[in-house]
Amino acid sequence: MADRLAGKVALVTGAGSRAEGIGNGKATSILFAREGAKVICVDNVLQRAEETVRTIESEGGTAVAVEADVTNRGDCEQMVGVAIERFGQLNILHNNVGIGSRQPIREVTEDEWDRVMAVNIKSIVFSTQAAIPYLEQAGGGSIINIASIAALVHYHGIPAYQTSKAGIIGLSMNLAGDLGEKRIRVNTICPGQVWTPMAGSHMSPARRAERVKAGFIQEEGTAWDIAWAAVYLASDEARWVTGQVIAVDAGVTLTTRGGTDGRLDRG
Repeated sequence: MADRLAGKVALVTGAGSRAEGIGNGKATSILFAREGAKVICVDNVLQRAEETVRTIESEGGTAVAVEADVTNRGDCEQMVGVAIERFGQLNILHNNVGIGSRQPIREVTEDEWDRVMAVNIKSIVFSTQAAIPYLEQAGGGSIINIASIAALVHYHGIPAYQTSKAGIIGLSMNLAGDLGEKRIRVNTICPGQVWTPMAGSHMSPARRAERVKAGFIQEEGTAWDIAWAAVYLASDEARWVTGQVIAVDAGVTLTTRGGTDGRLDRG
């Protein structure tokens, strides 16, 4: 199906990939454009966003690249301003930015804790603050926040990351309730063991093979699986869906394989 997002303007944070391949934000930006949206591709490294824009434009889509640090309120206001200046409206905010942390509780530092909370949660607050007036002007819209299945099941030795991802779910529920009367829907996607450039940067072939076997569907997930869930939540097909958490994970959160022993890098 094409044109599910025709006439809409979408802003995607973390729209570039940090290495060769397709990350969640890049895949989502591309699918949004394929479905008819005009896309503001935001990344803290402009060249990454520009690469995503080139892909979209090569397929006949419309997109613009913006460099922004989404932990900075001013940058968030600026990126939303680009959407309004270039396209006159904003209908979809896709908060994809996130970082990991591998410091266990006995070692986690104040700087590490604050860094993870700033990038993974504060960025959503600032982006949402900047977007709300324009989503209201559009008569409503969709905010999609990317968390992780680490928000749903125990992971060994990553307290800052797991707490931040669980916090995204809580924030999304709060926003769904507070913004519902304005017809602004807020939902969370929890990716599972998808293969992305970020995941590949710290994973051996053996661990990658283990991850494939962890869920009920023993096939490797990709960024496109996450992006298709985002297309649904961004579209009018989901007009009655808000405050929900969608785990895109091959069912791994329902299994005990891999479990909580820390052997699998699950998401």
